[in-house]
Amino acid sequence: METKETEFIFTERANARQCFDKRLIRHIVDLAAQGVPRRDLIDRYGMSEGSLKKWIANGGPGPDRRSYSMAEKHAVLRAFQGGMGIKEIQVAYGISSPSLVQSWIRRFNEENTELCSSKGSEMGNKTTDQHDSPEVRALKKALEEANLKVRALDTLIDIAEQQLKIDIRKKSGAKRSSK
Repeated sequence: METKETEFIFTERANARQCFDKRLIRHIVDLAAQGVPRRDLIDRYGMSEGSLKKWIANGGPGPDRRSYSMAEKHAVLRAFQGGMGIKEIQVAYGISSPSLVQSWIRRFNEENTELCSSKGSEMGNKTTDQHDSPEVRALKKALEEANLKVRALDTLIDIAEQQLKIDIRKKSGAKRSSK
């Protein structure tokens, strides 16, 4: 097999604790894929055997830590609820780790349980509803809907504040502007 070694100019690291340049790591992984002996790469570039094995196994230095939007997370959760397995989701959405998908599912279940339990406590008064007049039942239903709407709007404001990085809610004790 013929190896094609491309030129890559690199500077020696100042000390052993200094990180390797990502471009150099990609170059080393490419050389290993072309068939250059690992021992030659270790001697030439000065990395440990364990680092080289890890880089080759990962296919290179890997991208910087990726952050996922709420829309992407919700799409993953919908796929899971639709019957896709975690491994299938990981491949389909390009997610690096199955534990990341599992943490999203766990967090969603906790939030969903919290909403259901608060709604359940509001709905727990159904036994007394049978003895209430139709007007009282209508008012209770309207109150439940209003509470749910307030909770939804609070969540919407929380997400907007987080994504836009601005304060939307009025601060307590805020002074009125003089005109």
